[in-house]
Amino acid sequence: MSMKQQYGQPKDNYHAKIIAKSTFIFIICVILTLICLIPIYILIVNSTHGHMDLAKNPSNFWFGDSLADNFNTLLGKVKTGAARQYSGSFDVVQGYINSLLIAGATTGLTVFFSALTAYGLTVYDFKLRSAAYTFIIAVMMIPVQVSSAGFVRFMYQLGLINNYIPLIVPAIAAPAVIFFMRSYMKSSFPLDIVEAARIDGCAEFRTFLTIAIPMMKPAIAVQAIFAFVANWNNFYTQNMILKNEKLVTMPIMVAKVLGFDKNIDYGVNYLCITLSILPIVVIYFILSKFIIAGVALGGVKE
Repeated sequence: MSMKQQYGQPKDNYHAKIIAKSTFIFIICVILTLICLIPIYILIVNSTHGHMDLAKNPSNFWFGDSLADNFNTLLGKVKTGAARQYSGSFDVVQGYINSLLIAGATTGLTVFFSALTAYGLTVYDFKLRSAAYTFIIAVMMIPVQVSSAGFVRFMYQLGLINNYIPLIVPAIAAPAVIFFMRSYMKSSFPLDIVEAARIDGCAEFRTFLTIAIPMMKPAIAVQAIFAFVANWNNFYTQNMILKNEKLVTMPIMVAKVLGFDKNIDYGVNYLCITLSILPIVVIYFILSKFIIAGVALGGVKE
């Protein structure tokens, strides 16, 4: 019996199993992708249809010709009929500016100080390190709703109602992000490179900025996406703090538009939601390339 006859068949079966497994995983991934993307596609398509079309068929798969009419109605440019209720309720430029200011500032503070805290808990060995990490995890278990009443009352006493400070500064403390960052550093961050930087005379903070942050780009990108989405959609806290019409953000504007219960216009509602999610999609595409980037390019080799 030849070697090909003896060993060829098991090898062919192995390759066939690999191909079948890869094909099955690919099909599952395609199905999951479609499940995620089809609702977004229908949302965008429905924003181009009028109210009567959507009343007859709420799930369209091709674009309509009512986008301009819906946009004019949403912005209050039409002053007759059902469009009167939308007049002054939705200012897309003002909403984008206010939401981007809050979400951008909070995202930057969240990822930077969370990475700094995780770096300290990973690199430095001090007596209260375990206790500090346990305290951070314990804080993560407390829901925002429990402390919201006291938080709002405190902001009233400080005169910070209708101010972005209560929405931005608390982002420095983000226990969930710290937990993720520390877990990432524990598994992927080589401590030898910190020792090498110290031997070369690099200052501690400079080591964090020039070595740790570049090596943590995948984790920072992931948490930046989550933090941006969470703060962009943070209707609960923003609605408690912001009462001035000039300071309101996109979630508050969307809630006002969707809250109209007389002369409902489905096309306008779909367009309103579509406009509110566009920055989130853009931010994801900008940062997603870092998710699959190398973990520790140029790091030390054991």
